[in-house]
Amino acid sequence: MTAAGLLVAVGIVFGDIGTSPLYTYRAIIEDRVVDETLALGGVSAIFWTLTFQTTLKYVLLTLRADNNGEGGIFSLYTLIRRYGKWLLFPAIAGGSFLIADSIITPPISVASAIEGLLPLYPNLPTVPIVLFILLLLFAAQQMGTDKLGKAFGPIMGVWFTMIGLMGAVQVAQNPGVIRALNPMFAYDMIVNYSDGFWLLGGVFLCSTGAEALYSDMGHVGRRNVQVSWFYVKICLILCYLGQAAWLLDHTGKPLGDLNSFFGLVPAWFMLPAIGIATLATIIASQALISGTFTLVSEAFRLTLLPKMRIVFPSNARGQVYIPAFNWLLMAGCFGVVLYFRESKNMEAAFGLSVNLTMLTTTILLGMYLYAKKHVNGLAVLVLIVLYLCIEGSFLVANLRKFTHGGWVSLLLGLIMLTVMLVWYNGSRIKRRLTTFVSLPDYLPILRQLSNDETTPKYATNLVYLTASPRVQQIEEQIINSILGGMPKRADVYWFIHIELVDDPYTTEYSVDILDPEEVVRITFRLGFRVQPRINLLFRKVVEELVRCREVTLKPKYRPLGATPDFIGDFRFVVINRFLSYENDLAAMDTFVMNGYFGLKRLSLADERAYGLDTQNVQTEQVPLVVRPAEFVRLKRVRREEEA
Repeated sequence: MTAAGLLVAVGIVFGDIGTSPLYTYRAIIEDRVVDETLALGGVSAIFWTLTFQTTLKYVLLTLRADNNGEGGIFSLYTLIRRYGKWLLFPAIAGGSFLIADSIITPPISVASAIEGLLPLYPNLPTVPIVLFILLLLFAAQQMGTDKLGKAFGPIMGVWFTMIGLMGAVQVAQNPGVIRALNPMFAYDMIVNYSDGFWLLGGVFLCSTGAEALYSDMGHVGRRNVQVSWFYVKICLILCYLGQAAWLLDHTGKPLGDLNSFFGLVPAWFMLPAIGIATLATIIASQALISGTFTLVSEAFRLTLLPKMRIVFPSNARGQVYIPAFNWLLMAGCFGVVLYFRESKNMEAAFGLSVNLTMLTTTILLGMYLYAKKHVNGLAVLVLIVLYLCIEGSFLVANLRKFTHGGWVSLLLGLIMLTVMLVWYNGSRIKRRLTTFVSLPDYLPILRQLSNDETTPKYATNLVYLTASPRVQQIEEQIINSILGGMPKRADVYWFIHIELVDDPYTTEYSVDILDPEEVVRITFRLGFRVQPRINLLFRKVVEELVRCREVTLKPKYRPLGATPDFIGDFRFVVINRFLSYENDLAAMDTFVMNGYFGLKRLSLADERAYGLDTQNVQTEQVPLVVRPAEFVRLKRVRREEEA
């Protein structure tokens, strides 16, 4: 925990939950007539939601479930996946709906602030302004969350202080509103109001940033998040209490176009407040975007999404930028803005997807506490039942929004869910159909080929990437690639295996010399946040082996300008699989495999994913037969002259 870390946490982590006062009360009241039950019951429900959902569940409990400092639902799944295969589905579902939420949050946050100008400028075209701001936001992502956090931290500090002071001024004028912190006011609103239960859909919006808070933990550190949250929560509660006090002065009439948040702002401060609110909503979008980058990068490691290029903007822990996904998110946000056009229309789509993510997090958290931390089973059961009741109630209330726009977030989440399931199952089928052979059985023939001067030399060093976790095994396709057709002769055959480990920043390797001077296997153990630049890492390992005289490389020919320690050329061979026409697949297998290979064409090629220089890489295509055709109807006919 540092002062700079606290500042970055305020700037990056709490943007989403910190701007919820702009629209939460409006979503609760909608077109209803304001009365004391709505005003006091609303703030009471908000206070206890922030206490149970955000403070207790996420800040105090879930943030402790970190994977070497990394947070997010996939990090939580990584910690407990060995306790049950079924845990994969809630993890995939939660991750999918959180990504869907990241497409809804930026538009509603920015639009809510810009629309604050409408009372002053009724004819203001808000849609182009919102699109332009979103474009700037996504263009700035390549700077990295460290730089953005340092820039956004002071702004969000001003924002939280401003809303806290405005709320405190209003509370000072009507101190009786503090009694609403009694949970009976929330109970009275939910139970005794005519459609009180359905108001929970609006109340839930005050906590939608809690899941992003967990995903962003790796960017700033757990302690920084926990400590800064208490200041943030005080400011939020004061702001909500202030809005409740303002609403008590407007009982007996509908809000109409009024916004209880901007009702706290003095007329002389309206334009500066709208400007600060606009900056805060831009930063609110950043909280979910950076959390989504973390989520997606972890999905790559778990083989849940096709690979994309990952950029690390700085050496700071947790700094991730995924260019392709950044622009996909921007396109999705643009679509939401153009479809809904106004923030009040987006409220129906907002919250439903992250509500589903919270439910899945509850299930995984319960499993983590019971199986990993050995917490008393009864206590874990009580905790799970409590939160399933709370979040289940929010979900039922949010489902009322389905026909008004909630279907959009569900559709986006289901699309992501389908993509993840197709990619995961397609990868699993491909791994299942990979045949491994004993490498020691082929060492004599590899040695013979390497020393056979009658065969043209293919490369000094021939390198294959192998998925085999066992040193003594190799894919059958690799042996066929070396020995089949025109044999590939090389001085040394290298086999590289990349093992991704749960620790984010591990960089280790081991060497197995299977045949002196002929066959060597290198195993890299890399953390899931380490960029696998295999071309660079492999060359450094080879230079180390030559320097230590574990391997001798003496090329007969040297290019002009070669240094005395020149170790020859390196040629990498990457073997890709494609779906053979000889398959006879069932309908579901056809959908999965066609979807898998369709996604593979859109994903990052293996040579780019592993940091291989393209001029030294040869790609070979090998057919994949999932289910061979058992019977082909074929009849021979004879021509008349043959008869």
